[in-house]
Amino acid sequence: MMSQAAPFELQMPNPRRAARALEALVCCLAVAAMLYLNPVMAQAQPAAAAAAAEAVTPIITPAALKVLIDRKANLRILDIRELMQGDGKTPNYDAGHIPGAIAAPYSSIRGPEKNPGRVLSDQQLTQLFRKWGIEPQVHIVIAPVGSDASDFGGAARLFWTLHLAGLKRISILEGGLGAWGALGYPIETTKNTPAASNISVKLDRTQIATTDEIAGLIRNRASGKKFLLSDSRPEDYFLGEDKHPSSPRAGTLPGAKNHDHEEWFQLNTSKLLPRDQLESIAKNAGLIGDQEVITFCNTGHWSATTWFVLTQLLGQRNIKLYPESTVSWSKSRNPMDNEPSRASVLKQQLKDSVNNLKR
Repeated sequence: MMSQAAPFELQMPNPRRAARALEALVCCLAVAAMLYLNPVMAQAQPAAAAAAAEAVTPIITPAALKVLIDRKANLRILDIRELMQGDGKTPNYDAGHIPGAIAAPYSSIRGPEKNPGRVLSDQQLTQLFRKWGIEPQVHIVIAPVGSDASDFGGAARLFWTLHLAGLKRISILEGGLGAWGALGYPIETTKNTPAASNISVKLDRTQIATTDEIAGLIRNRASGKKFLLSDSRPEDYFLGEDKHPSSPRAGTLPGAKNHDHEEWFQLNTSKLLPRDQLESIAKNAGLIGDQEVITFCNTGHWSATTWFVLTQLLGQRNIKLYPESTVSWSKSRNPMDNEPSRASVLKQQLKDSVNNLKR
């Protein structure tokens, strides 16, 4: 007798077999995704690498600059040494410079002898920057001598000028030409003359402090506006014991605080301290905060370093530079702190005259 057929039963899938099938499906999808994305990634990675290589920082090391030169990056290296040394006979730029650099003497952006800190007109800067081949898309590298803190101030003043002209791709060469040469990097004597650019300069003069503006702030100090006048000169200038040759009076601006620009640097070098130390110094000096800071010196040279450190390295925004500084202020009728008495001035003049007779 034949047995009755068992009723139809729903067959459940084997768990291991299902897992293997799912794994295979995931692998297939992964392979498909890789095949689709690889061309995109292949194009994106070189672009990302190129962007990283072209990143512009306020300070550039000699090694990083050499990489850019070797890659033939879009650079404009400004050698800011004077064409001749102090003897008027020994050349600087013509004797050797960084490959591709052009001669851009610091004196080119300075004011007249009686007021060296005066900012050039927009028309004058337009002519100069066109001659140097300056364009917004070019990475500008400022190359000072690299001798000391004062030398760095020249690079910082040029940086400030370029920045106010709206240029963003600017760096200062760390250690200057001295550091470049110490590493054995190449030097050339070719005179480089760039093609003229068509740049038009219009400085952002809202960032430039003037004598009249500061005088107004001092007169209205009781109004409650918070501001700090930061004197970047050595202490003997601040105390009125020394003065710039173009200043008729010694002393400092009323209520100013002294912060010697050399404090930003490693001892006896043109190399700035690490960022955390710079920030600590700035905080202790009261230079970090919401108040407006106006930095000055004799001619807007040393104080340009203070502006550079506060704005470019520490990210402070409410900072102004007083480019004409105490040379201009001392020629006005505005009062000065630490100004020597007339008797002290006459005594110093007599002493100087006697010393000159002994020479």
